Amino acid sequence: MMKANIAVLPGDGIGPEIVAEAVKALRAVARRFGHAFELAEHPAGGAAFERCGDCLPEETLAACKAADAVLLGAVGGPKWDELPLEKRPERRALLTLRSELGLFANLRPAKVWDALKGASPLKDEIVARGIDLLIVRELAGGAYFGGKGRADGGKTAYDITPYSEREIVRVARIAFEAARRRGQGRGPSRPPKVASVDKANVLETSRLWRETVSALHAAGYADVELEHMYVDNAAMQLVREPSRFDVILTENMFGDILSDEAAQISGSIGMLPSASLGAARGGLYEPIHGSAPDIAGKGIANPVATILSAAMMLRHAFGLSAEADAVERAVADTLAAGLRTRDLAGGASPAVSTREMGDAIAGRILLQSRRAGALCAEIR
Repeated sequence: MMKANIAVLPGDGIGPEIVAEAVKALRAVARRFGHAFELAEHPAGGAAFERCGDCLPEETLAACKAADAVLLGAVGGPKWDELPLEKRPERRALLTLRSELGLFANLRPAKVWDALKGASPLKDEIVARGIDLLIVRELAGGAYFGGKGRADGGKTAYDITPYSEREIVRVARIAFEAARRRGQGRGPSRPPKVASVDKANVLETSRLWRETVSALHAAGYADVELEHMYVDNAAMQLVREPSRFDVILTENMFGDILSDEAAQISGSIGMLPSASLGAARGGLYEPIHGSAPDIAGKGIANPVATILSAAMMLRHAFGLSAEADAVERAVADTLAAGLRTRDLAGGASPAVSTREMGDAIAGRILLQSRRAGALCAEIR
């Protein structure tokens, strides 16, 4: 039996609605596999600012540091755009959490589920080749954290994009290890592969990135195929031939952009989870989409990305691969049964609510037993 303390940060907008369904899935996993998950909610984001004047209260930060893992919904919204930059939910809550928890690698899987092949905007013949890739984005360095400022009376602006060899090595190692895991059982026809994305023909940081990744590959990951690719070409190939990719490794800004592109080719941003990891087991797990305040409270948000983020938590924070597989199978079976939230229905079929989608997935985690409905009611 696994005992785990999970800090739950519902956040803003649709955050509380989608997090509730992920919590339901975790409780279903605990019930089926005999685990004990303590799930405690804490305020973060704009909602926390409204309550106590801080988007990341000290009590919330302390709880996250003490927890075995953190589940986050979404933070931010136009309501708080007038706050000073350093106090806004996205910066004060999210970037501070990443820094304080020592998180430096963001894992964003992007795949087209069999039941949703028609939802991808790509041509059928491209989707038919299979889209199942993982973007590993460096999370703690680059332009987001480098020096920035104005000169010439505010008419000139600059952002410094620093990277050290140590920062590159630690995130590259995670990418190579992830490729190895993904390659297990696939056979020699599909060896594990990492595409390291940079702009080494222009940027000095990219030249250091390419040199460092190459050296690490030669020193310990010769079994993993390594390809270097310029970021503009990578963006093009993601649309033209996404099946060529297995694991994409890249720096902070490039990863931010490419992962959003990958989200669109998969059919819906509401399907894509993420995990932010550090040197220690644990991490922060969240959907990649935002707080969507325009649909908050309407019960129409897609909770699948958050539920799949919980599956990533089971796998990466707790080493519970069978349990993570059970969640992912439940999602696949629910989609195969024809259930669609509004973002996926597209007018072709009736849409289910956020809660109905969560109930269906939790029920399938519980093996679709005759008591699944009653059990779902118990774990709400």
